[in-house]
Amino acid sequence: MLSISNLHAGYGKVEVLHGISLEVPKGKVVTLIGSNGAGKTTTMRAISGMIAPSQGTVMLGGRDVTGQEPYRVAKLGLAHSPEGRRVFSTMSVTDNLLLGAFPRFTGARPKGDVQADLERAMEYFPRLKERRQQLAGTLSGGEQQMLAMARAMMLNPEVVLLDEPSMGLAPILVQEVFRIIERLRSEGMTMLLVEQFAAAALNVADYAYVLENGRISVHGEAAKLRDDPAVKAAYLGGSH
Repeated sequence: MLSISNLHAGYGKVEVLHGISLEVPKGKVVTLIGSNGAGKTTTMRAISGMIAPSQGTVMLGGRDVTGQEPYRVAKLGLAHSPEGRRVFSTMSVTDNLLLGAFPRFTGARPKGDVQADLERAMEYFPRLKERRQQLAGTLSGGEQQMLAMARAMMLNPEVVLLDEPSMGLAPILVQEVFRIIERLRSEGMTMLLVEQFAAAALNVADYAYVLENGRISVHGEAAKLRDDPAVKAAYLGGSH
């Protein structure tokens, strides 16, 4: 469904990714873990078109989307819930969600039943339903994260990129976010997950890649990496 091969990317003359390759099969959750500065967010931005790779390919559903503008990648079914949420603060919760479905209104994506999907998104995130007419900028950090995830779902995407969905959240909200990711997984949503809480990510994922200094150092089934001594020592505190 999503495949990147020999991807090089960075900012200006600084190369962050040094030829990484990974696969996200249809209906699976794949996680990319690594320390701060390893290149995880850069990977997500290169996939969704926020930055242009200097080398390598990004394939989405068999189509080459390497270096295409983000709106073109979105039209092909890739939704990106970015690090830092980036909600439209002066718009209501409902309007933020409907903007996520914008390509469906223009005919760029199959329209389907947008209203039903809106209600479904709010059923996933009951807090958003309670605040549906509230300005997004007045939501708590946790509620804004839920809004960013729900907005991505409104594209009715083929693949969802989730970049640090638990960042800055209280533990109880982290648990809620991962319950929702698990539910989406059970319903067959294809996801690439970047997450600071490696243990939680490995628990919910089917497959995992470890990124170190812009290179994939190890990859395999998430359950196996969870038990790998080196991975445990580096990312799981050595005893989890």
